[in-house]
Amino acid sequence: MPKRKLVHSRAAFGPRLAELRHLAGFTQRELAKVLGISQRMVAYYEGQTDHPPAQLLPALSQLLGLSVDELLGMKPVKAPAAKATNQQLWRRLKQIEKLPASERKQLLGVIDAFLDRNRLIREAS
Repeated sequence: MPKRKLVHSRAAFGPRLAELRHLAGFTQRELAKVLGISQRMVAYYEGQTDHPPAQLLPALSQLLGLSVDELLGMKPVKAPAAKATNQQLWRRLKQIEKLPASERKQLLGVIDAFLDRNRLIREAS
C-alpha cells in the first residue's frame, strides 16, 4: 500500500510547521519548551515568517520525526508506518519513567485508581 502524503510540500514554511507540529501532538507551548524558545517565537515561525529558523531545523526535524528536507517541503512528508496516536501521552510516560521510584509508585497508584474506577463504571453499565 503506498504511503499517503500528509502535508503539501508547496505550502509556505509557517503553515507547514503548524500542521506538522499538530500531527506530532505538540502544542506551541510544549514545542517551545523543548526547543528552549518562547511560545511567541513558535507562533511567529508558524504565521509571521516564511523563513525557517536555520539554527532550529535539526532539533525541529528530530522532534517532529522528519528529515530536514521534509520539514522544508523539499520532499513530501509520508505517513509513518506505526506511530503512536497520542504523542502527548507518550511524552508524559517518558517523563514518568525519569521520576524517583517512590514518586513513580505514587503516580502509578493514582493512575491505577482511575483505571479501576473506569472499569467498574463500564461493568455496571
